[in-house]
Amino acid sequence: MLKKTFLIVTLFSFSAVLTSFTPVKKSQQVLKTVIIDAGHGIMANGGHNGAKGTYSYEDDICLAVSKKLVAQLKQTYPEIKIIETRGSENIVSLKERANIANHNRGDLFISIHVNAMPPIHHKELAGYKTEVYYTGKGKKKKKRTRKVAQYHYYTTPNTRAKGTQTYIWGAHKAEDKEVAVRENAPMLAEENYQEKYGDIDPNSPEFIALSLVKTKQFGQRSAMLSQMVEQEFAKVGRISGGSKQRQVGIWVLQATAMPSILVETGFITNPDEEQYLNSSDGQLELAGSITKAVGSYITWLEKKQNPAAKVSASIPLTASEAKLEESFLEALDHHSFAGTKLTK
Repeated sequence: MLKKTFLIVTLFSFSAVLTSFTPVKKSQQVLKTVIIDAGHGIMANGGHNGAKGTYSYEDDICLAVSKKLVAQLKQTYPEIKIIETRGSENIVSLKERANIANHNRGDLFISIHVNAMPPIHHKELAGYKTEVYYTGKGKKKKKRTRKVAQYHYYTTPNTRAKGTQTYIWGAHKAEDKEVAVRENAPMLAEENYQEKYGDIDPNSPEFIALSLVKTKQFGQRSAMLSQMVEQEFAKVGRISGGSKQRQVGIWVLQATAMPSILVETGFITNPDEEQYLNSSDGQLELAGSITKAVGSYITWLEKKQNPAAKVSASIPLTASEAKLEESFLEALDHHSFAGTKLTK
């Protein structure tokens, strides 16, 4: 089906824009707008929406790390426009976060979160209770007793898990991502798009084909950035849980028409991690690692613009990371292209 898609794109003379809706020039700025999304937030009733540690909340940590990340990105890359989806402690709906990202024509979406482990459930024998029961019927009915075990159920905090994880949207959500690309096509196009390519109907077969290719490109770029983020975390001594596909939750990852990642910065349920996540040094280190990863991502994109450059040489991937990217793209092919009707 993928070959059919490319054939249709070629027939409609879109091969020049397969890698971008905007024709690439050698000197073009590869990242113009980056969206920083601080997860969760304080609800209208004053309650916290995120995970809870011993003394702190995910909502506050996400905002603090995001603010430091925004500051570092602005200082390092003044030419890039940085947009925050949640600039205060108040919660912002998932739909509004996606709208902010898409309306501002984001080139990259980075969502900051904090991980947590569910409590460990325990079952403990508390004793026995005598229970009365009957057997038989009528005159043969007899009263009997038996001992029934009684259990005490309780939970204890799961404090062992630690480290970072960076997620991309799951390949099974490819259709949702492709819909987001099509719905936000006018926002993705440059100002003189119609002048260059004419009127394009987002529901037309050729545009659907182009959107599918664009969706796969976003998947590749998301996977690459997620790996770069985890590599930077490992460099500063953080335990890296690696790059993963998000199978459930985080609707904004597939609702944003751009490469998107979700960074789990650590486990708030681990006392040492909670202290690290709440410390200024820890937050600065996390923000710095992500900023460096963005820099590597920019370099990677710039080298992709130059066919003569050897891109893979500057960003080595481990065997597991390469396998993740390969399996993701294979799954993306299956979910994005299989059964797609390219007719009105």
